[in-house]
Amino acid sequence: MTSRAFTAQTPQGPIAGWVDGDGPPLLLIHGGPGMSEYLAMLGPEVDGWQAIRYQQRGIAPSASEGPFTLEQHVADAIAVLDELGLSQVTVLGHSWGGHLALHIALAHPDRVTGLVEVDPMGAVGDDGGAGDLMRHLGERMSPESAAAYAPIGERLAGPDATEEDMTASLRLLWPGYFGDPDDIIPYPPDLRLDPVSYIGTFGSIAEHLAGGFAAKLAGVTVPVVFVLGGKSPMPVSQGEQTAALLPAARVVVVPDAGHMPWHEQPGCVAAVLDQVRG
Repeated sequence: MTSRAFTAQTPQGPIAGWVDGDGPPLLLIHGGPGMSEYLAMLGPEVDGWQAIRYQQRGIAPSASEGPFTLEQHVADAIAVLDELGLSQVTVLGHSWGGHLALHIALAHPDRVTGLVEVDPMGAVGDDGGAGDLMRHLGERMSPESAAAYAPIGERLAGPDATEEDMTASLRLLWPGYFGDPDDIIPYPPDLRLDPVSYIGTFGSIAEHLAGGFAAKLAGVTVPVVFVLGGKSPMPVSQGEQTAALLPAARVVVVPDAGHMPWHEQPGCVAAVLDQVRG
């Protein structure tokens, strides 16, 4: 199937995206932050939907400049909907994209009919589980990968981290995202990670979490389903505790899956999408 490309113009630069398929509109929000778009890999999980993907700012063909704030990321998502003439959509967010989806639903409740949170970064603690995720990924590295990661990690801890360092670290951590070593898929060759948008966005996330974002989630009243990998490096407890903050949320744990549960248990995402169909 050929994707239809579009560009949403914002005062802070363009946001590029793609539309696939027919059916009710489904906005897909990829993880990261600062990562290149990858949710085409959902494949048949989104059959029967008009699947809308877009590249978050920080990486071409979208704007490379910020601001890299949650407010701007929300505004970018709404600009995508406006460009496509969509008044309401179901939103599927993966990883950090799941966290962003919660902000979109809270800021623009009239635009969202339901959420599917796929192994998301949550709203509990001072980082939504991001620190636990990175710790668990480090623990899952082979000795050879850990040795290769060490000098990269030192550079990432300094002020001069580069995109090459960020992407190299992601490549070494990649196997840890999967629940079973036999299920690891090759690292996507075009998957990039930009340090400026990554660091800037996480700074904004921390500010919102410290400012009481978790308590505000009681205002998200649309149906929400959390699809959590039982063997993900992101703790299941983070998703469960975040879901408990929402008045109309439920949790589906995929026992043998990692951070991308649709890969290790095909159909698990498709199975819940109809439950939040607008």
